[in-house]
Amino acid sequence: MKIDISTYDYNLPKERVALYPANPRSRSKLLVIDRAKDEFDHKTFSDIIGYFKAGDVLVLNNSKVFPARIYGKKQGTGGKVEIFLLRKLGDEKWEALVRPGKRLQPGTIVEMAEGKIIARLGDRTDVGGRVVEFSANGDLMDLIWQYGEVPLPPYIAREPQEKDKATYQTIYAENIGAVAAPTAGFHFTDEIFDNLQSVGVETAYLTLHPGLGTFRPITVADAAEHKMEEEFFSIPDKTAKIINKARLEKRRVIAVGTTSVRSLESAYDEETGEVIPTTGRYTNKFIYPPYDYKVVDSLLTNFHLPKSTLLLLVSAIAGKDKVFKAYAEAVEKDYRFYSYGDAMLIL
Repeated sequence: MKIDISTYDYNLPKERVALYPANPRSRSKLLVIDRAKDEFDHKTFSDIIGYFKAGDVLVLNNSKVFPARIYGKKQGTGGKVEIFLLRKLGDEKWEALVRPGKRLQPGTIVEMAEGKIIARLGDRTDVGGRVVEFSANGDLMDLIWQYGEVPLPPYIAREPQEKDKATYQTIYAENIGAVAAPTAGFHFTDEIFDNLQSVGVETAYLTLHPGLGTFRPITVADAAEHKMEEEFFSIPDKTAKIINKARLEKRRVIAVGTTSVRSLESAYDEETGEVIPTTGRYTNKFIYPPYDYKVVDSLLTNFHLPKSTLLLLVSAIAGKDKVFKAYAEAVEKDYRFYSYGDAMLIL
């Protein structure tokens, strides 16, 4: 089935793009889509407790963003070099984007972190990056956290700040490896989790490390021809058991964020009808209308870019017309959009 990507476009006033998160996190707005009643509710995120019931399972992505962008100087000339870490390949080897890439030959040495990190540029990779081998005077990851910058999305039109290392992160982030945050979870606080527990909601965690592909727009006219980049994900045995038991007992599985959705739907086994645990797989699953969700019943998400894979995924669960109507209301009612913006709950 052909998907005309031009029909997934919409206009968003520049001032609706959130540059900073709500403070406190739970004060962000919440737009609720009730598919059964065909109704919208406009709430504050802390009101989300009223939409849950005992036995619901809330699935969250505990991926942790690290400050993946580091600057240094080319040994010998002092020319400025940017290294954007993508994923770890070995003990001291990473795949990274390097700028200015074309002028930096394999074997180039880059001094970083006031000389505490030395990077040797290697061969090019299939995705246009480079293999970079590091040596460090100290723990490499500690130095990256100290000297690196959080890779804010390009639509957040400001310089990264030190506080972004904490705010561009969920409070339950645990497994380091993401260069883009699972932003739907930004709105949760310890108080909200306590309230969910008191209602009888179960929480379960998985890991998917969002990569740069999260920000890349669909550039082909037929969205069905778009190729997703692979991303690492892992689903613990405990999480799979919680979800499979809930599905067997007809209880709701509510995914927090599109990354949780893609992980769960990727791990579904058609033969057994269950979510299969994994200690580490890669997925390039692309969900777009029409799609028959196998695991996920409801979704908590943020507001996404036009013509994006994320907008198509949301349209696949709520219906394109309903999503675009909700987005129009959100613009009219001054919702804040994208990573640091407000939330949408699809029931």
